[in-house]
Amino acid sequence: MIADLFAANVIIGILTSGIRLATPYLYASIGETFGQLSGVLNLGVDGMMLMGAYAGFYVTFHTGNPWLGLLVAILVGALMGLAMAFISVTLKAEQGISGIGVYLFGLGMSDLLFQKTLGTVETVSGFAPLNIPLLSDIPVLGTVFFSHNILVYGAFLLVPVAWFILNKTTLGLKIKAVGQNPAAADALGVSVARVRYATVTLGGALAGLAGASLSIALLNVFQQNLTSGMGFIAVALVYFGGWTPTGVLLGSLLFSSVNALQLWVQILGIPIPSDFAVMMPYVLTILALIFAVRKVNQPASLSKVFERGEG
Repeated sequence: MIADLFAANVIIGILTSGIRLATPYLYASIGETFGQLSGVLNLGVDGMMLMGAYAGFYVTFHTGNPWLGLLVAILVGALMGLAMAFISVTLKAEQGISGIGVYLFGLGMSDLLFQKTLGTVETVSGFAPLNIPLLSDIPVLGTVFFSHNILVYGAFLLVPVAWFILNKTTLGLKIKAVGQNPAAADALGVSVARVRYATVTLGGALAGLAGASLSIALLNVFQQNLTSGMGFIAVALVYFGGWTPTGVLLGSLLFSSVNALQLWVQILGIPIPSDFAVMMPYVLTILALIFAVRKVNQPASLSKVFERGEG
């Protein structure tokens, strides 16, 4: 019955799951925010997440060390980000098409490697829940906020760190300048290519981390197309969040909470078609993009190729 959704234990379960499920979206979206603010649209995020998820899982599976797996996942994501930067900044390829190419590469390569090296779905002992002393003992709040694995805490800590970098540092000023008016930034001595390489590579590293948060922290498993399009949702969340870390945080929590809700709908056996329940988060994303996106905050040179001397 629908009334079951309002039981205290179910509400706590939905909130707790919503916090946990926001993790990969936060990592990937914050990384994409840096890239887009510098003027580069990266639609290859999902492929980077898949490669990071596979790399992290494979290393953890064979070494039993999730920290080593996490490091490798970040490095793999950074390498793919570097490749995306080379394609879009140095070769000046159309960013939408090249991003889809990077996504398809990540999708196909992770599938191929999975088939050749694992062959079947396996599990690992990844990052275990880390209860924060005293805080985790608080009734209700302790369960909802302070009983997660370390990658969950890291994702939420990343939000204020990203806000500080973008709004209170010279680097953040350079990133925004390059995204708004690269010709003016170049005239002031800022290397447009260097800034864009740095942000897109950082975005790739965080996408790899996002994938690893799935395979060695939240699910502790790897399978074909593990992300199921999460990378594209992460790109959409940047638009939804108005290119700000706090906006991305709110969007990630909204999406993950609705996702948690549909999972509980299925667990409780509420008579709603399962296909409709699974579709709920994606319908919400489309509606949010239609009604909530704030174009005024969009970087003026987003997805535009910079040619020195133009302006």
